[in-house]
Amino acid sequence: MTNDLRGISLWWDTLPDDLRTPLGSPLPGAADADVAIVGAGYTGLWTAYYLIRADPSLRIAIVEAEQAGFGASGRNGGWASALFPASIAALAKRSSRDAAIRMTRAMQATVDEIGAVAAAEGWDIGWAKGGTVVAARSPLQRDRARAEIDEWRSWGFGEDDYAYLDADDAARRIGATDVLAATYTPHCAAIHPARLARSLAREVVAAGVRLYEQTPAIAIEPGVVRTAHGDVRAPIVVRATEGYTRTLAGEVRTLAPVYSLMLATEPLPDAVWQDVGLGQRETFSDGRRLIIYGQRTADGRLAFGGRGAPYHFGSRISPEQDRDPAVHAALWRVLTDLFPAVAGASVTHTWGGPLGIARDWWASCGLDRATGLAWSGGYVGDGVGTANLGGRTLADLILDRRTDLIDLPWVGHSSPRWEPEPLRWAATNLGLRVMTRADTVEERTGRPSRAAEVFARQLGH
Repeated sequence: MTNDLRGISLWWDTLPDDLRTPLGSPLPGAADADVAIVGAGYTGLWTAYYLIRADPSLRIAIVEAEQAGFGASGRNGGWASALFPASIAALAKRSSRDAAIRMTRAMQATVDEIGAVAAAEGWDIGWAKGGTVVAARSPLQRDRARAEIDEWRSWGFGEDDYAYLDADDAARRIGATDVLAATYTPHCAAIHPARLARSLAREVVAAGVRLYEQTPAIAIEPGVVRTAHGDVRAPIVVRATEGYTRTLAGEVRTLAPVYSLMLATEPLPDAVWQDVGLGQRETFSDGRRLIIYGQRTADGRLAFGGRGAPYHFGSRISPEQDRDPAVHAALWRVLTDLFPAVAGASVTHTWGGPLGIARDWWASCGLDRATGLAWSGGYVGDGVGTANLGGRTLADLILDRRTDLIDLPWVGHSSPRWEPEPLRWAATNLGLRVMTRADTVEERTGRPSRAAEVFARQLGH
């Protein structure tokens, strides 16, 4: 545990002083609450925000091992997106066509909800709703881009939601090399994620929520959160721990913590941005199998990341795993291949952290009325938006409000537990190797990787 979080990400290093100051203190001893929340990331904070706004009399306590926003909420790529881990087809298969479409629309609306709350509260979170452009840089990627748009059309989504861009239209948004086409969706905003997390935390504390920082939870049980500082008893207990869920007793196989790593450049001059593009601060990726993601920050940097880090045996989490020189070097090679004009810039920050992946790659949220245990998580790296939807949904469930949110197909979903070691280690790293090799095979042969397609189908993608 640490009080000074400088160095854990670009986002923490560029926080203003008024958002850097610790907002809570350690739990002084046993406590009671109406709702106890474990984890002061986006999920826990949004849940508290919507609960306290609906009922200011509620006694809400949040316990956090470090400081609010320490985990993925203060380290992510800054995409407030409508992305959900499971495909719309997979959602429909487990529910219905109508439910899958409603889930997609709910995710799209969530992007605007985050922006609306930030504006109403006066939070400066670097908000720019420039959408997402995904470049197709090979004929095979171009074919997949066309197929993706055709798929969205079959579900009733038009150009205003998902558009295919030819080479000229793509070039007007992104100046990457070898771009043959792209897809574009307006349903994403670039943000400063730590500003959002800390602004949200400050707001809920001001509204009367008790935030116990530097208070690691040891276990969650019906009616109680156990910590080294004492127990917090409450009829409703919310697990909002995402990639750190394995630190709770009995939860090591609930979510696999998989690392995503990032780097950021120094602020770039206008001449470089003329080559790079992203004039509306579009978030960006390309059509490779192994996920990459980036944004143009509000202060003119490129923040860029990817999923190339291995899963660590036993779901191990440690600060040493936040940086991997080989992976960060590979990310730099990819970034400068996309944008050669950036090659002369300095990299000022490298960082990373764990995200939570369920065994079936489904995000879920819910409340078990019999035990009072609630949860939201398994976002697979797309948690900026999904956590807000989760917080609103949990608030409705806890307050027993009949809303459209509580009937969405991710509510109450139960993912299977991960296999015990060494099977968990083998399965997760096999997936990484399949996708890494798929990009090499597809680049060399110009044909789709069958192994990658089989793997994606098994995950519902």
